[in-house]
Amino acid sequence: MKRVILCLAAIAVVLVSCEQDSTDSQNEILAQEIQVDMSDFYVFTEETDSDLASKGNQGKDCATMRVLNEKLKTNKGLEQRMFNIEKNARKFIASKKPDKPGNGNGNGGDGDGGGGDPVDDGFGTISIPVVVHVIYSNSNENVSSAQIQSQIDVLNEDFRAANGDVSQVPSEFADRVADSNIEFTLAQVIRVSSSRTSWGTNDAMKFSSNGGSDVVSPNTHLNMWICNIGGGILGYAQFPGGSSSTDGVVVSPQYFGTTGFVSAPFDGGRTMTHEVGHWLNLRHIWGDGRCKRDDFVSDTPSSDGPNYGCPGYPTVNCRSNDMTMNYMDYVDDACMYMFSEGQKTRMRAIFADGGPRADFR
Repeated sequence: MKRVILCLAAIAVVLVSCEQDSTDSQNEILAQEIQVDMSDFYVFTEETDSDLASKGNQGKDCATMRVLNEKLKTNKGLEQRMFNIEKNARKFIASKKPDKPGNGNGNGGDGDGGGGDPVDDGFGTISIPVVVHVIYSNSNENVSSAQIQSQIDVLNEDFRAANGDVSQVPSEFADRVADSNIEFTLAQVIRVSSSRTSWGTNDAMKFSSNGGSDVVSPNTHLNMWICNIGGGILGYAQFPGGSSSTDGVVVSPQYFGTTGFVSAPFDGGRTMTHEVGHWLNLRHIWGDGRCKRDDFVSDTPSSDGPNYGCPGYPTVNCRSNDMTMNYMDYVDDACMYMFSEGQKTRMRAIFADGGPRADFR
């Protein structure tokens, strides 16, 4: 009997010791939690319509940042949510590159938000189902199934670096071209006839039916609205962190896809590539400010504003050559044809556990 009691006591000691070791190990991990510098992070931007005009706006206008500024004024918790999303993304990226800790500075620095070296996040191919809402007041706006499919095809080519244009990337940037390993599938098309001829940027098109939100499964689907925005605006997107009732991207019909009711020079489907980039947490490559404004990606050079048309190479700003062919600039569709490795890393970080798009995996 005494021997049994001694054995039980010994087992108890071992169990307590193991539990203590486990607790110590967890505490050690917590103590060594990855630290990231958030001092460069911002949400409000300086850019206004008059700024775009002064920079020679030639017709291309993405309203994403102006829409974000308006939402930040009315949604008290949005700024903090975006801060938390950014911090978690930077921690995730840093955890995948422990030998190269970032300093939080993008645009030419070694940024936590997306460095230039490839990162293996272990996610494999991420497939995004797409729900397309077609809101039309005439037959042109009621875009065909072929036009919708052409846009899905462009997204797949652009996000997989499988478009023929990528061969035009200058040698300076050739090693930064990224296959984002993100793919898109058409899940549903919803058509809504409306007497309204212009929708603006206040998200009204997302509540066109029965007064409630028309968003379909925003945690697992990308919602796209095709409608006439008006005001010369091509499209806009909602960044991660916004309301699920308005989550998605909006584009005017003549800038959606490559066939049917499309308008040159934005008839290559790249407006939607650009807006989906925002939806996946990418900023404009000039940081929506001057040379020291940041897009939180280290392998996109600094710039002091957008480029338009089809600029020649090199185009120099902020003492470096602009990556004018990047999808997050404002050039014509035919002249944008790459994401960078840093942008790929930044986009994919939001699919990590605890991230705003985690349920898509």
